[in-house]
Amino acid sequence: MQNGITVAGGNGQGSEVHQLSNPWGLYVDDDQTIYIADFSNHRIVAWKYGETTGRIVAGGNGPGNRLDQLNGPYDVMIDKERDSIIICDYNNRRVVRWPRQNGSNGETIVSNVGCLGLTMDHDGFLYVSDRDKHAVRRYRIGENQGTVVAGANGQVNRLDQLSQPRYVSVDRDHSVYVFDDSNHRVMKWMKDAKQGIVVAGTQDSSYPYGIVVDQSGTVYVAECLNHRITRWSQGATQGSVIVGGNGQGSQSNQFSSPIDDHSQDFVFHL
Repeated sequence: MQNGITVAGGNGQGSEVHQLSNPWGLYVDDDQTIYIADFSNHRIVAWKYGETTGRIVAGGNGPGNRLDQLNGPYDVMIDKERDSIIICDYNNRRVVRWPRQNGSNGETIVSNVGCLGLTMDHDGFLYVSDRDKHAVRRYRIGENQGTVVAGANGQVNRLDQLSQPRYVSVDRDHSVYVFDDSNHRVMKWMKDAKQGIVVAGTQDSSYPYGIVVDQSGTVYVAECLNHRITRWSQGATQGSVIVGGNGQGSQSNQFSSPIDDHSQDFVFHL
């Protein structure tokens, strides 16, 4: 498919329920409901497929650190087992959990963390990228310390290091894939590994701001400055363009700085 359709936002930047403002992260549920980290509106919104407005499901009470507030939410996911929403509340340096049904307040489950990305494995462990400490940690729900699974060896570009990691994904073998922001690369850290391997990007890449890994180990990368989505098969030395690549713009076959499916305050479906 060469063109996408807008499934959320697309009504200009703003704070109304049919608008978004810097949506940095999203999660698609089984029923195709899209949960969006609406960063500059300090809220999480849910958009059902085919609807023209979203519904605030967390935050939306202005920026702040009260339990009913968020401040710059960066990423979001659903914990199906606990029927809750887990959020990177970046400017509050915490990870919070809100009830998915009629939740008016959240609770802090990880504190003192520069969280820019999170995911969960099939065993219910939470993985959090910490931009400030250049590491990815794995948490059992209920614990605050976590175990380092990638990085935490200083901020340079060795294979045992990360520099300001953002989005993170994990496969069925518990290998961790992480967007290594300042090094312009996607790294794979196998379970218990002491260093990672580069699976996408190089020092010359144009900011791969978003990753998804499928069951075969193929990595899909949102290339911010190239305005495209590329696919990197296992062992590939370069990716192939699957979406975008037609220059920067707002047409249905274009992106403008895609970041974890973020583009110009709206979300595409392909």
